Amino acid sequence: MDGTASFGARVTEAVGRLGPLCAGIDPSGALLEAWGLSDDVKGLRSFCRTCVEAFGGVVPVVKPQVAFFERHGSAGMAELERLLIEAAGAGLLVLADAKRGDIDTTAAAYAEAWLGEGSTLAADAVTAHPYLGVAALSPLVAVAARTGRGVIVVTRSSNPEGRSLQEAVTRSGTSVEDSILAQIAAWNGSSDVPTGTVGAVIGATLERTGFPLGQLGGIILAPGLGAQGAQPHDLAARFEGCAPGSVLVSTSRGLLAAGPDPAHLRRAATDLSEELATVLG
Repeated sequence: MDGTASFGARVTEAVGRLGPLCAGIDPSGALLEAWGLSDDVKGLRSFCRTCVEAFGGVVPVVKPQVAFFERHGSAGMAELERLLIEAAGAGLLVLADAKRGDIDTTAAAYAEAWLGEGSTLAADAVTAHPYLGVAALSPLVAVAARTGRGVIVVTRSSNPEGRSLQEAVTRSGTSVEDSILAQIAAWNGSSDVPTGTVGAVIGATLERTGFPLGQLGGIILAPGLGAQGAQPHDLAARFEGCAPGSVLVSTSRGLLAAGPDPAHLRRAATDLSEELATVLG
C-alpha cells in the first residue's frame, strides 16, 4: 500500500458509496452453534465465507474480532489470514479488532504484524489500547503512516467497566479520554502522518465528550449499536459536526443474528446501512 491514500481517506470514499456500517465478524462458539456450524476450524471457515459473501459490495468495512480466531490456535489464525485475503478480494476494508498495545520493541513488533508490508496478518487497520501511555503507540502510527494503513485507538468505550479510567482527570485538568483525542488530532495534523491515519473508538451509547470531534482528523469507530443499546436515531446528535464519511457505526451480534443465510444477512446489512446513512447524512 506504499504511496496510497490514507486509511481515513479510503474509508471516507467507501462510506460515500456504501454507507457508514461496519459489520463485525465475531464467530463466537454461541454464534457458530446458532448458525448450525461446528465450533472448530471448519465452522469458522464457513462462517467467514458467508460473511464475505453477504457483506461484499454492501458495507465498506468489516471488523473481525481477533479473539474468536485466537481461541482456535494456529489453525484459527490461519483462517483469519484467509479471511483477510478473501475480504480484500471482495472489495472490503478490514479492521482487525486486536486491541494491541505495548511499549518500545514490543509495540514495533505489533506494528509489523498487523500493519507491516509482507505480514500475512496485515489488515487495513488495527485497534489499539493507549493505556500504557498514548505515546507508546508511536511505532504503530509510524508503520501505518508508511503503509497507508490505520490505527484505531480505544478512547471512549461503551462498556461501563472502562468509564472510570477514561473519565479520570489528569494533572492538567483534562480527562484521560479527551487527552487521547487531542493526541490523535495532533498525529493527524502532523507533517509525517497523513490525515486519517489515526482514529478513535467512541461508543455509540455515550453522550458527547467535551472534545470537538470535528477536529479529530481521523475515523471514529462507534460500537454499541443494537445489542449494547444504541439506536440509529441516537447517532446524529452524538456525532454532530464530524466530517462526512468519518463515522463507522459498528454492530456484530445484532446484525449476525440475521444469518446463516447469506441473502438474509445481506438484506439485513443493506437495510441497516441505508438507515444509518439517512441518520448520519
